[in-house]
Amino acid sequence: MIDSDPTALVECRNVSFGYGERPILEDVSFTVPRGKVTALMGASGGGKTTVLRLIGGQVRPQGGELLFDGQSIPGLDRGGLYRMRRRMGMLFQFGALFTDLSVFDNVAFPLREHAGLPESLMRDIVLMKLNAVGLRGARDLMPAEVSGGMARRVALARAIALDPDLVMYDEPFAGLDPISLGTAAHLIRNLNDTLGITSIVVSHDLEETFHIADQVIVLANGRIAAQGTPDEVRNSSDPLVHQFVHALPEGPVHFHYPGPSIDEDFSEGLGK
Repeated sequence: MIDSDPTALVECRNVSFGYGERPILEDVSFTVPRGKVTALMGASGGGKTTVLRLIGGQVRPQGGELLFDGQSIPGLDRGGLYRMRRRMGMLFQFGALFTDLSVFDNVAFPLREHAGLPESLMRDIVLMKLNAVGLRGARDLMPAEVSGGMARRVALARAIALDPDLVMYDEPFAGLDPISLGTAAHLIRNLNDTLGITSIVVSHDLEETFHIADQVIVLANGRIAAQGTPDEVRNSSDPLVHQFVHALPEGPVHFHYPGPSIDEDFSEGLGK
């Protein structure tokens, strides 16, 4: 075990990562407190989903340290990585349910893969998880027969099937109507507190995310632009954070992708 913060489930220490020649994260450091909801926010392409992939061990940092419960994630062998992943749940964007499996079998899938439980006990656990998200009565439906909001809740039941220590949510509110969005936000907060788990939420929905988060981290240009409570981030004087929080069209994040001036482009087209 590496010397670590006992209050943190995940520690990111001076982590750098990029795809090819394109840097995504540069010298990023933060902690995810146990039992809390941490929100990762920022403009598209800022590295939020990459952070989730790093924590899950899908990719390895090119610099720095990344710890889960005191263990170095990049230092784990395949067996250790799989054991660590069983302590994590993941809610993918738009749910990512298996379309040829029923609601019940979608939630049962991780239990059948990893738990080795008797069918009767597994059935009870699946029904408990579905009941927790309000969908016990939908257990026999197929994914094509449920709404987008219901599919997201089925995916959440699947994410908590193995009673993980950490649940990661990748854009859990995307494409939801206001009622479904509010229901999803309430479930994330309620399940986090009731089950005593730790949550990381990647989201662009400011209002709902700020409402349920204990800590907000704003990523921008490969670095942390702001970190703190929702109120601290909302009142940040950083120009980029101010633009993001208040949805301003003008600011450090420009509308136009960098390139030649319009005069240069038109001059080139005219052969001048």
